[in-house]
Amino acid sequence: MSDTNVESRLAALESRLGRLEQLLGAIDAKLDRTAPSSGETRKEIEAWVTDYVSLRLRQLVPETCEHPEREAVEVVAEGPVLPGTRIRCTEEVIHRLGRIPIPFVRQMVAQKVAETASAERVGVVDVPFFERAATF
Repeated sequence: MSDTNVESRLAALESRLGRLEQLLGAIDAKLDRTAPSSGETRKEIEAWVTDYVSLRLRQLVPETCEHPEREAVEVVAEGPVLPGTRIRCTEEVIHRLGRIPIPFVRQMVAQKVAETASAERVGVVDVPFFERAATF
């Protein structure tokens, strides 16, 4: 090999090594900048977990979350209520409910009718509504 050939190859090798050194320096600088401290990482994870748990709780237990104000339900001044509830009903409904011989079944039926009446915003439960709502 001639001296000029060796010189040119050595210059090309030094040039490549220089570029490689610049790239490695740039990669090292990026790695140093993007590595957050353990305290910052912990705070970010805690914030994410808090947000996630809050979201899941709102999905699972919506009655404890904020809701828009509802219109006041008209309250009938007189008349009986379903046992264990505040839902007004007729005397005939009380009579039919009283004919259920097993107390816990009577309670379940009254609760089911009350939930249906609340959901449908029924002011007074009458016999046709009771028969429809009491079926499981």
